[in-house]
Amino acid sequence: MNDTARTITRAALAGVVASVAMGMVAMIAAATYQDTGFFTPLYHIASLVVAPDPMMESMMAASAGTTFTFVAGPALGGLMIHMMVGAGFGAIFGLILTRLPGLGAGARVGAGIAFGVAAFAASAFVLLPMMSVVANDADAIKNMASMVGYPTFLLEHVVFGTVLGALSVSATASASQPAAAGRQAVKA
Repeated sequence: MNDTARTITRAALAGVVASVAMGMVAMIAAATYQDTGFFTPLYHIASLVVAPDPMMESMMAASAGTTFTFVAGPALGGLMIHMMVGAGFGAIFGLILTRLPGLGAGARVGAGIAFGVAAFAASAFVLLPMMSVVANDADAIKNMASMVGYPTFLLEHVVFGTVLGALSVSATASASQPAAAGRQAVKA
């Protein structure tokens, strides 16, 4: 595998991890100050491919005081969709990194944050409205950012970008260690 493919693959995997961190922020927000139910973000995502009933049930239960309403199929479906989207955004970030060689650790994290903000804008204003057409004009998908609240949706994406950028630093450091060790062995 060449360096470009390796970078993109690692970034896609980092995108999966970053999407889980982002999802946890969404779920904590939903369980606390939004009071819509801990698993509601997963059901919201799953409403792309299934009826929004679990999302509505979770929100109604939360308003009645039950924060944790778990429906396995839609929860796992929402998680899988979210991780696949995270992998896709991660791969795009990896491709960008291949065009910006020599970025230091701070610059990579900063680039990740900027990428997270760009992913927020792309998702809120382009991708989710487009995907709602696939989901038979599902309002839950088209209006996801406004339903969640733009500040929270932005925060979630900033967390995604921060983790993505930080993991790109970690991947770069671990990838360069074997090469450095090999150079040391040659000198000895």
